Amino acid sequence: MKNITHAVIPVAGFGTRMLPLSKSVPKELLPLGNRPAIHYVVEEAIAAGIKHIVLVGHAQKSAIENYFDINAELDTQLRHKGKDELADSLNWLPEDVTVSMIRQGKALGLGHAVLAARPIIGEHDFAVLLPDVVLDPYTTDMSVDNLAFMIDAFANDGHSQILVETVADEDVHKYGIAQLSQAFSDIDDNTNSNSSFKVAGFVEKPSLADAPSNLAVVGRYVFSNQIFDYLAQTTASVGGEIQLTDAIDALISESGVNVTTMRGDSYDAGDMRSYMQAFVYFAERQLADDK
Repeated sequence: MKNITHAVIPVAGFGTRMLPLSKSVPKELLPLGNRPAIHYVVEEAIAAGIKHIVLVGHAQKSAIENYFDINAELDTQLRHKGKDELADSLNWLPEDVTVSMIRQGKALGLGHAVLAARPIIGEHDFAVLLPDVVLDPYTTDMSVDNLAFMIDAFANDGHSQILVETVADEDVHKYGIAQLSQAFSDIDDNTNSNSSFKVAGFVEKPSLADAPSNLAVVGRYVFSNQIFDYLAQTTASVGGEIQLTDAIDALISESGVNVTTMRGDSYDAGDMRSYMQAFVYFAERQLADDK
């Protein structure tokens, strides 16, 4: 059994799609209802069994690390005023969960950001969660669905896992699209359950005519530690960046990779329109729960 207890969350991006909101506030800390977006991503990781979370950022993202730290002065003042319940809610990380932060150094792409976590991840296999993507916590069980399912699938067969979801034809050109090892008609397209199967590769932002399927990469990965070796050997390509997809292609060729179909819904919290829709949804759910 290969038990995944480490996760990488890249948070170094400037969030240009979220300007002007992200000019002085990290996009990961923009609220969805009454909590910042990254709060839900970290909760998802913890629910799936992750014990050590590595944030990969830069000098202007220290506020994210501070969010997961204990503000001793604030904690003392709240408890002095008898607001123990509120103080407890701010220090919500379980005792056995650690959040670390390491700097990417240079803006050389997602692959470089993942590789930057290697000094902390070490020889462990690990998950990667992109913070722009927030999975709906109200319609799935994070302890068994999606990332948790991928971790179990990896433990069972040793194949790295990449989460995908079905997208509309008009949106295919926006995503990395899975090229399957079997006919898509043979796949059970069911958002009520997760399923895992082999993938032959990925095509980045294809036209609908060139798309091999309509299964788009969501932003959740479970990797064998071997991915670090491929990333270290990957040369910069598009935009002078080290592409995670290039290392994934190498991993597919060497040992095989599976895709996992997503259960439930996801929100792109890094896109202004989708973010605003997500904010309304999360706020409405929380207001309804408070009644």
